Amino acid sequence: MAEEWKGALSAYIQQQNKDEVDFRPNAVPTIVTDLDYLIQRGERRQALSEWYERRKAVPLRSETRAKLLRELANRQDEVQVDLQLHRTIYYEKGGVTHKEERMDVERLTLQREEGEWSIIRVDNPPAERHPHSVLPYTAEDTDLEIPRVLSSPYLNREVLGFGGQSRGSTYNRAEAAAYADRWWNSSNPEFQEFAVDCTNFISQSLFAGGAPINYTGKRESGWWYKGYVGGKEAWSFSWAVANSLERYLSGGGLGAQVLDRPQQLELGDVIIYDWDGNGAYEHSTIVTAFDAGGMPLVNAHTTNSKHRYWDYRDSYAWTKNTVYRFFHLADRF
Repeated sequence: MAEEWKGALSAYIQQQNKDEVDFRPNAVPTIVTDLDYLIQRGERRQALSEWYERRKAVPLRSETRAKLLRELANRQDEVQVDLQLHRTIYYEKGGVTHKEERMDVERLTLQREEGEWSIIRVDNPPAERHPHSVLPYTAEDTDLEIPRVLSSPYLNREVLGFGGQSRGSTYNRAEAAAYADRWWNSSNPEFQEFAVDCTNFISQSLFAGGAPINYTGKRESGWWYKGYVGGKEAWSFSWAVANSLERYLSGGGLGAQVLDRPQQLELGDVIIYDWDGNGAYEHSTIVTAFDAGGMPLVNAHTTNSKHRYWDYRDSYAWTKNTVYRFFHLADRF
């Protein structure tokens, strides 16, 4: 039958659910024959086991809903597809059951041999890892001629879905977290969505909590977003790029203070990640909850995540050289 290969996908997803929470040696034959993937899978299972133990948490179960995004090739004996995997992982810590969610995308190549389908290649590039210099703009956009008749802060708070009431100079941490929870797996249509959307999403969440726009008209300074101007998107680099947001907050933007430990963070605070420890920050998250031990749980875009454990050791982007920047935003601006 033409769709027999989908049975192999189902078996693969069932195995992945098991691998997320059960780290015991597994002698059951796998549907995957990609040796690089199998080696990585074994290392990942060992790392996850140590990770949960270090957190004093016990994984309970994993549920995955798969969506076929596209068929890149569909020949008689070979199929290549992109899958979106909505993972929901439950774990226990301190007598409390926690739930986290994330969206992964994988590219699978399946092949039929002697009537049996197997997965011969698995590509799961870490979406959180990307060149910090990749920006959705062109060099000539650096200085924008923006009409001065427009009112500051150039953003209508009604687009955020919280009634559009100005909160003056107070940072409402609960509203920032609520916005991040509301839009964790979708995009507010009033804003441009980028291929690398993590920092754009964080900036929206901070603004929803009352963080004030710092409009300069220069893309390399301030923290601002204007939408389309003359057919072009107009925003500061710090609004949309992790490396630039890190510099802005490190310089005291939004009254931010750099903290030493994640335990010091509060709801609505920000973590920015340098995966290789080379000074190039590539990913941003916002604190939206805490586990039973008081450790922060975060939301993010790019790999859309909700209430994910803050250190990202379950991400393929993480390395032993990863450096974190913990930013506590001011309660009043």
